[in-house]
Amino acid sequence: MASVTYEHVYKRFGDVIAVNNLDLSVADKEFLVLVGPSGCGKTTALRLLAGLEEITEGRILIGDRLVNDVAPKDRDIAMVFQSYALYPHMTVFDNMAFGLKLRKTPKDEIKRRVQEAAEILGIEALLDRKPRQLSGGQKQRVAVGRAIVREPKVFLFDEPLSNLDAKLRVETRANISKLHQRLQTTFIYVTHDQVEAMTMATRIAVIKSGLLQQLDTPQHLYDHPANVFVAGFIGSPAMNFFNARLEKADGGLVVDAGTFRVPVPPSKVPAFDAHAGKPVIFGIRPEDIHDPHFSPPGIHAAPVSVKVDVTELMGNEIFLYLLAGASNFVGRVDPRTEVRTGMDTQIVFNMDNMHLFEPEGDQRSIG
Repeated sequence: MASVTYEHVYKRFGDVIAVNNLDLSVADKEFLVLVGPSGCGKTTALRLLAGLEEITEGRILIGDRLVNDVAPKDRDIAMVFQSYALYPHMTVFDNMAFGLKLRKTPKDEIKRRVQEAAEILGIEALLDRKPRQLSGGQKQRVAVGRAIVREPKVFLFDEPLSNLDAKLRVETRANISKLHQRLQTTFIYVTHDQVEAMTMATRIAVIKSGLLQQLDTPQHLYDHPANVFVAGFIGSPAMNFFNARLEKADGGLVVDAGTFRVPVPPSKVPAFDAHAGKPVIFGIRPEDIHDPHFSPPGIHAAPVSVKVDVTELMGNEIFLYLLAGASNFVGRVDPRTEVRTGMDTQIVFNMDNMHLFEPEGDQRSIG
């Protein structure tokens, strides 16, 4: 197995910088997810590691081995693409075995590896079928199996679940996580879906416009986003943001968003005090907005008057699309709420989980 290191890696396509000074270390046996919006450079970063794109500047190492000039076939990696790329005229067995046959692997060894991979993925009964006889989820497992049989040092996944329906994505997501635990190999996985990233990753690298924004564990990214972009990208629905001012009041601080004023909990005042009197971006997640009748006990609850624009019943919760003056935002509340579309009512913010960001530049987190 092996670690992976990007050292000040750039990739330019003419005047466009697709990967901008990427400095990143992936530990041996880690499951790292590269996440970001379409066109942010995450797939390019993966293709640079695979050798499918040439590095403009910098170094990439697999273990202690510099691979900048190593041919893709000699990098000891295996890649699973969004497209299954199965040979339609070959059986599942032959599709999985094809790469090993090219490497002149002995027949007994090929059979052993294919059988083991099929057992891991639960596709033993499919080995004699052709791709046209398989469902989308089965084709995806065959594509993963084709990578497993190579027994590589590093697995690369480029949005492998994009072609699957919602239920199958959840199931396959869990299967890939179990596969990582079983194989104990380094996984690097690209997706634009932050739910995939949060549920699968050991660590997440959030990328925007070719630049690494933050690298951390899923929970730490959620609790302590480095800037507005990360805060808005991690979490579903996204964090709500309000342009506001931080003001001193009654010996403490309040966030004045114009259409509402909410007090900062005393425990957070020291971290934010230096920004008193300055404009800020106030952030609150939908799950920290509650119906006052069902808010958790012991929180610093700040009431806000709102108009309910739309409600979405999700079964275990209700999404409220709310208006406070000209501000639109979303709350995730207890399904027992009696709040309905068109009502004027009050909700509460859990200010213990509030966030403040700088309004200019990189919009970095305050405190």
